[in-house]
Amino acid sequence: MKERKISATYIYTLAGKILKNGIVVLDEQGTILDVIDTNGELSEIEGLEYYSGILCPGFVNAHCHLELSHLKDKIAPKQGLAAFIKQIFFQRKQNEALQDEAIKKADRNMYLNGIVAVGDISNGTTSLETKELSNIYYHTFIECFGFSKERAQRAMEYAGFVSYLCDAGKLSWSITAHAPYSVSDALWELILAKTLEKNSTLSVHHQESKEEDKMFAHQDGELIAHYRDNLKIDVSSWHPTALTSTEAILQKIPSSVPLLLVHNTYLTEEHLTMLKSMRQTNNTFWATCPNSNLYIEGCLPEYKKLKDSKLNVCIGTDSLASNHQLSILEEMKTIAENYANISLEELLTWGCKNGARALSIDDWAGTIEKGKKPGLNLITGIDLKTLQLSKNAKLKKLS
Repeated sequence: MKERKISATYIYTLAGKILKNGIVVLDEQGTILDVIDTNGELSEIEGLEYYSGILCPGFVNAHCHLELSHLKDKIAPKQGLAAFIKQIFFQRKQNEALQDEAIKKADRNMYLNGIVAVGDISNGTTSLETKELSNIYYHTFIECFGFSKERAQRAMEYAGFVSYLCDAGKLSWSITAHAPYSVSDALWELILAKTLEKNSTLSVHHQESKEEDKMFAHQDGELIAHYRDNLKIDVSSWHPTALTSTEAILQKIPSSVPLLLVHNTYLTEEHLTMLKSMRQTNNTFWATCPNSNLYIEGCLPEYKKLKDSKLNVCIGTDSLASNHQLSILEEMKTIAENYANISLEELLTWGCKNGARALSIDDWAGTIEKGKKPGLNLITGIDLKTLQLSKNAKLKKLS
């Protein structure tokens, strides 16, 4: 069996200490046969590949909408969430061939950007063929939404059809809810019944806009206006039972159900306190999509709060409708540029390890350990003295 030995200035295994001049031994399929701590003293070894830079596991994109790839540069930035949703609604249906081409290109670029796994949202079937043939592992969150209770059964039947196609294509999947403000109580009941039956993870958009809490607390704001004015939905039946969208989630989802909360842009101490008191921390994950947040709302989550609260933070790209690229490294750069106190090791933990845990693939991804096949990325352009991520950092996929 042919082995491959790879070394770098620093190896971030994310499973122990940082290894200076360590060595990772791979088989031909990319499975790790050994991780060698040289104590910083690297001797001459035949066939050794040595790189100046940082070696880390392959990235996990915890939140993406691959099916929206054809909307790159089509949506006006910094208009707020309600305006963004409106533009998606009116522009998402386009030529199928163009959609397919954009999806394939986005998938290929994610692979080249060192992404080995994706938690991908699907409202339909357009991205399934690409995901079946991809070198990337995809978990498809089949996303349901339906403001009106009359739509609940139809929404679940369609989700069942998509799940049938996922099974046929051997794709991992679970059925999930879009957001607290876009799913009726009747639809929530159907989604949760399927979630408990399948013992699966829910991925829910959460605190992406201040408009969410306005809708719950006051029954007004831009989101409910979107349903009324753009979708022509009768909103008279909307009677919120919570003061915040966070409270609405906690009222509906059992604490035993694994939960991936996506965006968290407007997360407050009140929201955090409520979540910590009502949920298990080990099965609650917090996906952040910084470049998308800047694109849509023009602001970022308070990352210091997320870090200090020791939350299971992971990183996503969202879609090309709200991003210029699908790159976890670029997301990490944005966080580092705005929060210099967050270390490279923490950023890599968010971008690799925690995402793998959120998607329940940490048996093979997320860390550099013997027996795993996480992929290996080389990051260069980093100051190797301070180990701070800069905007000049570049990535090369090694495995």
